[in-house]
Amino acid sequence: MTKPRRKLVEVRNLKMYFPIHAGVLRRHVGDVKAVDDVSFDIFEGETLGIVGESGCGKSTCGRAVLRLYDITDGSIKIDGVEIGSKSQSALRKLRPTMQMVFQDPQASLNPRMTVAGIIGEPMDEHTDWSKARKLERIYELMDAVGLNRNFVNRYPHSFSGGQRQRIGIARALALNPKFIICDEPIAALDVSIQAQVVNLLEELQDRLGLTYMFISHDLSMVRHIADRVAVMYLGKFIELAPRDALYAEPLHPYTQALLSAVPDPDPASEERVERIILKGDVPSPANPPQGCNFCNRCPKVMDICREIDPEFRELESGHFVACHLYNDAGQTGASRHEHTQQGEDA
Repeated sequence: MTKPRRKLVEVRNLKMYFPIHAGVLRRHVGDVKAVDDVSFDIFEGETLGIVGESGCGKSTCGRAVLRLYDITDGSIKIDGVEIGSKSQSALRKLRPTMQMVFQDPQASLNPRMTVAGIIGEPMDEHTDWSKARKLERIYELMDAVGLNRNFVNRYPHSFSGGQRQRIGIARALALNPKFIICDEPIAALDVSIQAQVVNLLEELQDRLGLTYMFISHDLSMVRHIADRVAVMYLGKFIELAPRDALYAEPLHPYTQALLSAVPDPDPASEERVERIILKGDVPSPANPPQGCNFCNRCPKVMDICREIDPEFRELESGHFVACHLYNDAGQTGASRHEHTQQGEDA
């Protein structure tokens, strides 16, 4: 009998709205719904990949889960502790458990601090270790991420992009966290360096038992590193499934379109792929359409899609989707649409 996996992260109905103010009196006239009612779990030792096009709310979701923002609504539990409603001062002592690797290694490192200062800063803030012990830990971390110890007193400008990202990873590991959010950690790097950083993250996960939330728009890289994948569109999760199930048989029309755009290295397979070209523009998160967020671009849209927001529900074991095509009402509508289409063709 297999031992049930332990949930390290539990997110329920997470909302992150940014207010819009207008006029001379700066009245509140609306909200940008960057993350809109998202729920998911991350199990201990796994990697959950979050994919979607630019501006869909992936990074905001990651930052909200770590409470880098004060969330609008929802519940966030990390290692059994509810952090959604805690004040920033109360969160301070929980920070060692959860860390983040940022997208741009140049912007996330202080140019006036040496490598020793950057990696040692979390220890200065959260421990009372002696200087010698901190230095020993800094050397340990540099070894772990493949940085030469002789570079300990250098500044970030003297490193390449890949080396700077390794410094960021070493800083995130300084306090032995359980959960790390990787916010597009390879987006700013050359392709040859991307593989090195991803392999490093996988190696560290195996050795230290880390749990990752890996945010990226690179579907090929997510397929390589993630155990489960969530697809995000306009602030909502529209599909969540084990990696192999999602890539083999995507259910949501948006996921199908997204995966059809991934180039296949085999020329014979590439020729057989049918590209799904989506028409129209992504709506504004400040003014999403009524019903399903994807209804104005979906090739399989039905009347119900423009009226009712589909429920995010489990169709098969671990495979969740938010689409009326898989609801009873939607299936009836789809059959009627198909019958009408056949009548027109005849």
